Amino acid sequence: MIPFFKKIIQIAYCIYALVVFIAIMFVAFPFIIVASFFGINGGNFIYKVCKLWASIWYVLVGIRHLEYFESPHDTSKQYIFVANHISYLDIPPIVITAKQPIRVLGKYEMVKIPIFGSIYRAAVILVDRRDAERRSKSVRQLKLAVNQGLSIFIFPEGTFNETNQPLKDFFDGAFRIAIETQTPIKPMLFIDTIDRLHYRGLFELTPGKNRVVYLHEVHVAGLTMAELPQLKQQVYNMMEDGLNRYKKPTNDASLQMS
Repeated sequence: MIPFFKKIIQIAYCIYALVVFIAIMFVAFPFIIVASFFGINGGNFIYKVCKLWASIWYVLVGIRHLEYFESPHDTSKQYIFVANHISYLDIPPIVITAKQPIRVLGKYEMVKIPIFGSIYRAAVILVDRRDAERRSKSVRQLKLAVNQGLSIFIFPEGTFNETNQPLKDFFDGAFRIAIETQTPIKPMLFIDTIDRLHYRGLFELTPGKNRVVYLHEVHVAGLTMAELPQLKQQVYNMMEDGLNRYKKPTNDASLQMS
Protein backbone atom coordinates (compact mmCIF):
# COMPACT_ATOMS: atom_id res chain seq x y z
CA MET A 1 0.00 0.00 0.00
CA ILE A 2 2.87 2.43 0.77
CA PRO A 3 4.20 2.43 -2.82
CA PHE A 4 0.64 3.11 -4.02
CA PHE A 5 0.26 6.16 -1.77
CA LYS A 6 3.70 7.40 -2.77
CA LYS A 7 2.64 7.20 -6.39
CA ILE A 8 -0.57 9.14 -5.66
CA ILE A 9 1.41 11.84 -3.84
CA GLN A 10 3.90 12.00 -6.72
CA ILE A 11 1.15 12.46 -9.30
CA ALA A 12 -0.59 15.10 -7.15
CA TYR A 13 2.69 16.99 -6.75
CA CYS A 14 3.35 16.91 -10.50
CA ILE A 15 -0.15 18.16 -11.29
CA TYR A 16 0.31 20.97 -8.76
CA ALA A 17 3.68 21.89 -10.33
CA LEU A 18 2.17 21.90 -13.82
CA VAL A 19 -0.77 24.08 -12.75
CA VAL A 20 1.59 26.57 -11.09
CA PHE A 21 3.83 26.60 -14.18
CA ILE A 22 0.86 27.32 -16.46
CA ALA A 23 -0.55 29.98 -14.12
CA ILE A 24 2.75 31.92 -14.12
CA MET A 25 3.01 31.41 -17.88
CA PHE A 26 -0.33 33.14 -18.48
CA VAL A 27 0.79 36.09 -16.37
CA ALA A 28 4.09 36.34 -18.26
CA PHE A 29 2.61 35.77 -21.73
CA PRO A 30 1.40 39.31 -22.58
CA PHE A 31 4.67 40.92 -21.43
CA ILE A 32 6.70 38.52 -23.58
CA ILE A 33 4.55 38.99 -26.67
CA VAL A 34 4.76 42.80 -26.43
CA ALA A 35 8.53 42.68 -25.80
CA SER A 36 9.03 40.49 -28.88
CA PHE A 37 8.38 43.57 -31.08
CA PHE A 38 11.28 45.58 -29.61
CA GLY A 39 14.38 43.95 -31.08
CA ILE A 40 17.44 43.18 -28.96
CA ASN A 41 16.26 45.14 -25.91
CA GLY A 42 12.90 43.41 -26.08
CA GLY A 43 14.64 40.05 -26.30
CA ASN A 44 16.74 40.85 -23.24
CA PHE A 45 13.55 41.80 -21.38
CA ILE A 46 11.97 38.47 -22.35
CA TYR A 47 14.84 36.62 -20.69
CA LYS A 48 14.38 38.68 -17.52
CA VAL A 49 10.70 37.78 -17.47
CA CYS A 50 11.53 34.10 -18.02
CA LYS A 51 14.13 34.24 -15.25
CA LEU A 52 11.52 35.61 -12.84
CA TRP A 53 9.00 33.00 -14.04
CA ALA A 54 11.46 30.13 -13.48
CA SER A 55 12.66 31.46 -10.12
CA ILE A 56 9.14 31.81 -8.73
CA TRP A 57 8.19 28.36 -10.01
CA TYR A 58 11.29 26.81 -8.40
CA VAL A 59 10.36 28.28 -5.01
CA LEU A 60 6.74 27.15 -5.23
CA VAL A 61 7.61 23.56 -6.21
CA GLY A 62 10.54 23.13 -3.80
CA ILE A 63 13.51 23.13 -6.20
CA ARG A 64 16.70 24.78 -4.90
CA HIS A 65 18.87 26.42 -7.54
CA LEU A 66 22.60 26.26 -6.68
CA GLU A 67 25.46 27.69 -8.73
CA TYR A 68 29.15 26.76 -8.48
CA PHE A 69 32.08 28.42 -10.24
CA GLU A 70 35.35 26.55 -10.79
CA SER A 71 36.92 29.87 -11.76
CA PRO A 72 35.68 33.49 -11.63
CA HIS A 73 33.02 34.21 -14.26
CA ASP A 74 33.47 37.42 -16.26
CA THR A 75 29.96 38.82 -16.79
CA SER A 76 31.26 41.52 -19.13
CA LYS A 77 32.40 39.04 -21.80
CA GLN A 78 30.55 37.27 -24.58
CA TYR A 79 30.60 33.48 -24.53
CA ILE A 80 29.38 30.48 -26.42
CA PHE A 81 27.80 28.61 -23.51
CA VAL A 82 27.50 24.83 -23.84
CA ALA A 83 25.97 22.32 -21.42
CA ASN A 84 24.87 18.70 -21.15
CA HIS A 85 21.26 17.94 -22.09
CA ILE A 86 19.33 15.25 -20.26
CA SER A 87 15.99 16.67 -19.06
CA TYR A 88 13.12 19.01 -19.92
CA LEU A 89 14.20 20.80 -16.74
CA ASP A 90 17.44 21.88 -18.45
CA ILE A 91 15.60 24.99 -19.70
CA PRO A 92 14.92 26.90 -16.41
CA PRO A 93 18.58 26.84 -15.27
CA ILE A 94 19.61 28.57 -18.51
CA VAL A 95 17.56 31.69 -17.82
CA ILE A 96 18.18 31.63 -14.07
CA THR A 97 21.97 31.41 -14.42
CA ALA A 98 22.31 33.90 -17.30
CA LYS A 99 24.64 36.68 -16.16
CA GLN A 100 24.82 38.53 -19.50
CA PRO A 101 22.46 39.03 -22.46
CA ILE A 102 22.00 35.64 -24.08
CA ARG A 103 20.07 33.80 -26.77
CA VAL A 104 19.41 30.05 -26.74
CA LEU A 105 19.40 27.71 -29.73
CA GLY A 106 16.18 25.71 -29.43
CA LYS A 107 14.57 22.96 -31.45
CA TYR A 108 11.71 23.90 -33.74
CA GLU A 109 9.35 21.19 -32.51
CA MET A 110 8.71 23.06 -29.23
CA VAL A 111 6.81 25.87 -31.00
CA LYS A 112 3.92 23.44 -31.55
CA ILE A 113 2.99 23.56 -27.84
CA PRO A 114 -0.01 25.93 -27.39
CA ILE A 115 0.80 29.29 -25.71
CA PHE A 116 4.21 28.08 -24.53
CA GLY A 117 5.23 27.67 -28.17
CA SER A 118 4.62 31.37 -28.82
CA ILE A 119 6.80 32.31 -25.84
CA TYR A 120 9.44 29.84 -26.96
CA ARG A 121 9.49 31.27 -30.49
CA ALA A 122 9.96 34.78 -29.10
CA ALA A 123 12.80 33.75 -26.78
CA VAL A 124 15.05 31.40 -28.77
CA ILE A 125 16.84 31.07 -32.09
CA LEU A 126 15.06 28.15 -33.69
CA VAL A 127 16.87 25.28 -35.37
CA ASP A 128 14.92 23.23 -37.87
CA ARG A 129 16.95 20.15 -38.78
CA ARG A 130 14.70 19.00 -41.63
CA ASP A 131 17.12 20.19 -44.31
CA ALA A 132 20.49 21.87 -44.81
CA GLU A 133 19.05 25.27 -45.75
CA ARG A 134 17.05 25.54 -42.53
CA ARG A 135 20.11 24.53 -40.49
CA SER A 136 22.23 27.11 -42.31
CA LYS A 137 19.67 29.80 -41.50
CA SER A 138 19.97 28.96 -37.79
CA VAL A 139 23.76 29.28 -37.97
CA ARG A 140 23.45 32.69 -39.67
CA GLN A 141 21.09 33.87 -36.93
CA LEU A 142 23.48 32.68 -34.22
CA LYS A 143 26.39 34.54 -35.82
CA LEU A 144 24.23 37.66 -36.11
CA ALA A 145 23.41 37.42 -32.39
CA VAL A 146 27.12 37.22 -31.56
CA ASN A 147 27.86 40.18 -33.86
CA GLN A 148 25.19 42.14 -31.99
CA GLY A 149 27.04 41.64 -28.71
CA LEU A 150 25.00 38.72 -27.36
CA SER A 151 26.19 35.46 -25.87
CA ILE A 152 24.58 32.27 -27.13
CA PHE A 153 23.72 28.96 -25.50
CA ILE A 154 23.84 25.62 -27.31
CA PHE A 155 23.37 22.01 -26.24
CA PRO A 156 26.18 20.41 -28.28
CA GLU A 157 24.64 16.94 -27.91
CA GLY A 158 21.65 18.20 -29.88
CA THR A 159 19.05 16.04 -28.09
CA PHE A 160 18.58 14.27 -24.76
CA ASN A 161 21.37 11.97 -23.72
CA GLU A 162 19.52 8.68 -23.23
CA THR A 163 22.70 6.60 -23.02
CA ASN A 164 24.36 5.30 -19.88
CA GLN A 165 27.37 7.56 -20.52
CA PRO A 166 27.88 11.07 -19.09
CA LEU A 167 27.63 12.63 -22.57
CA LYS A 168 26.63 11.84 -26.13
CA ASP A 169 28.85 12.77 -29.06
CA PHE A 170 28.92 16.50 -29.79
CA PHE A 171 27.86 18.17 -33.01
CA ASP A 172 30.24 20.71 -34.56
CA GLY A 173 27.91 23.74 -34.53
CA ALA A 174 28.86 25.43 -31.25
CA PHE A 175 32.57 25.01 -31.92
CA ARG A 176 32.33 26.17 -35.51
CA ILE A 177 30.60 29.38 -34.41
CA ALA A 178 33.12 29.89 -31.59
CA ILE A 179 36.03 29.68 -34.04
CA GLU A 180 34.41 31.72 -36.81
CA THR A 181 33.45 34.54 -34.42
CA GLN A 182 36.51 34.10 -32.14
CA THR A 183 34.21 33.90 -29.11
CA PRO A 184 35.43 31.91 -26.07
CA ILE A 185 33.50 28.86 -24.91
CA LYS A 186 32.13 28.56 -21.38
CA PRO A 187 31.14 24.95 -20.56
CA MET A 188 28.43 24.43 -17.95
CA LEU A 189 27.14 21.33 -16.19
CA PHE A 190 23.55 20.60 -15.22
CA ILE A 191 24.15 18.06 -12.48
CA ASP A 192 20.74 17.28 -11.00
CA THR A 193 18.13 17.99 -13.67
CA ILE A 194 17.87 14.27 -14.49
CA ASP A 195 17.07 13.63 -10.82
CA ARG A 196 14.51 16.45 -10.64
CA LEU A 197 12.75 15.52 -13.89
CA HIS A 198 13.67 12.42 -15.85
CA TYR A 199 13.25 12.56 -19.62
CA ARG A 200 10.81 9.63 -19.37
CA GLY A 201 7.92 11.98 -18.65
CA LEU A 202 6.38 14.98 -16.89
CA PHE A 203 5.17 12.91 -13.93
CA GLU A 204 8.75 12.21 -12.85
CA LEU A 205 9.25 15.65 -11.25
CA THR A 206 10.68 15.73 -7.71
CA PRO A 207 11.72 18.59 -5.39
CA GLY A 208 15.32 19.03 -4.27
CA LYS A 209 18.59 20.71 -5.22
CA ASN A 210 19.44 21.60 -8.80
CA ARG A 211 23.16 22.37 -9.22
CA VAL A 212 24.70 24.30 -12.10
CA VAL A 213 28.49 24.36 -12.45
CA TYR A 214 30.48 26.86 -14.51
CA LEU A 215 33.70 25.27 -15.75
CA HIS A 216 36.84 27.10 -16.87
CA GLU A 217 36.66 29.30 -19.94
CA VAL A 218 38.06 27.76 -23.13
CA HIS A 219 39.93 30.26 -25.30
CA VAL A 220 39.62 30.07 -29.07
CA ALA A 221 41.67 33.11 -30.13
CA GLY A 222 43.74 32.25 -33.18
CA LEU A 223 42.14 28.84 -33.74
CA THR A 224 41.19 27.82 -37.27
CA MET A 225 38.60 25.38 -38.57
CA ALA A 226 41.33 22.77 -38.93
CA GLU A 227 41.54 22.72 -35.12
CA LEU A 228 37.79 22.27 -34.57
CA PRO A 229 38.03 18.52 -33.77
CA GLN A 230 40.64 19.16 -31.06
CA LEU A 231 38.58 22.00 -29.58
CA LYS A 232 35.44 19.87 -29.53
CA GLN A 233 37.31 17.01 -27.84
CA GLN A 234 38.85 19.37 -25.28
CA VAL A 235 35.44 20.67 -24.23
CA TYR A 236 33.95 17.17 -24.27
CA ASN A 237 36.71 15.89 -21.96
CA MET A 238 36.24 18.82 -19.56
CA MET A 239 32.51 18.25 -19.30
CA GLU A 240 32.77 14.48 -19.02
CA ASP A 241 35.34 14.80 -16.24
CA GLY A 242 33.16 17.37 -14.44
CA LEU A 243 30.03 15.24 -14.62
CA ASN A 244 31.92 12.24 -13.25
CA ARG A 245 33.30 14.34 -10.38
CA TYR A 246 30.04 16.01 -9.37
CA LYS A 247 27.97 12.85 -9.54
CA LYS A 248 30.16 11.43 -6.77
CA PRO A 249 30.17 12.57 -3.11
CA THR A 250 32.67 15.41 -3.10
CA ASN A 251 34.02 18.30 -1.14
CA ASP A 252 33.00 21.58 -2.80
CA ALA A 253 35.19 23.71 -0.56
CA SER A 254 37.47 24.69 -3.45
CA LEU A 255 34.58 26.11 -5.48
CA GLN A 256 32.97 29.53 -5.46
CA MET A 257 29.26 29.39 -4.83
CA SER A 258 26.93 32.20 -5.76
